Amino acid sequence: MAKDAKKDRIGKAEYLEKLAPLQLELNRMARWVQHSGKRVLVLIEGRDTAGKGGVISAISDTLNPRQCHVVALGKPSERERSQWYFQRYVPHLPAAGEIVLMDRSWYNRAGVEPVMGFCSPDQAKAFLKQVPSFEQLLVDDGILLFKYWLCVDQAQQEQRFAERLADPMKRWKLSPIDLQARDKYAAYTAARETMLKASHTAQAPWTLVDFNDQRRGRLKLIRHLLDQLPDTAIPDDLIEFPPLAGEPLKERYKGKLRPL
Repeated sequence: MAKDAKKDRIGKAEYLEKLAPLQLELNRMARWVQHSGKRVLVLIEGRDTAGKGGVISAISDTLNPRQCHVVALGKPSERERSQWYFQRYVPHLPAAGEIVLMDRSWYNRAGVEPVMGFCSPDQAKAFLKQVPSFEQLLVDDGILLFKYWLCVDQAQQEQRFAERLADPMKRWKLSPIDLQARDKYAAYTAARETMLKASHTAQAPWTLVDFNDQRRGRLKLIRHLLDQLPDTAIPDDLIEFPPLAGEPLKERYKGKLRPL
């Protein structure tokens, strides 16, 4: 990576300083979603190492996990492979007052699956034909749908692969499929362009975000998401917090069991 690109990277301290007010806004947004009964669905897509998990964590870390659900489906079962393609995703759609963040989504059929040979060309073609109608149904039913593609150059992707290989805390992120993907950067680019052409619609548009600097990308994506939703302040419930009637009690244990 060029020296000037490294110089432009946002530092951790500055990133956390800018993230804090955005997370406060996210919490206000979540209260509005709960109060209004709206349903929010955010699809996070992109190449391997783009930073999908990081931005999902930045969004969800301070939200109520009972309201904000992260969906990252694994390899489909034999039964799921026999179903209508979208069927395994439908149970994870948000209910009233919920926010769902999908770490990869049904768009696997437009990227990973055709590039890696996990589906046939006819299956991929059928998906691209059906997905605008499927998403139209979601939007027509009132789901607030947002689709983000995280952009990363191959040089940056290679650097992140190398970091995962060297760091035992990140090694779990590196799979044989990831390593195969290194030689398929151009194929993934072609698949992405086909996907965008077929599925960038007025009712469910894509938003592309530069994630060569992941911290800066997270801030941009969160800011964009918040700007798409009403800035409606919902007052906090009034909770009385009177003092205890007496001195605070200590934990007491009977029997042989004791805390570590």
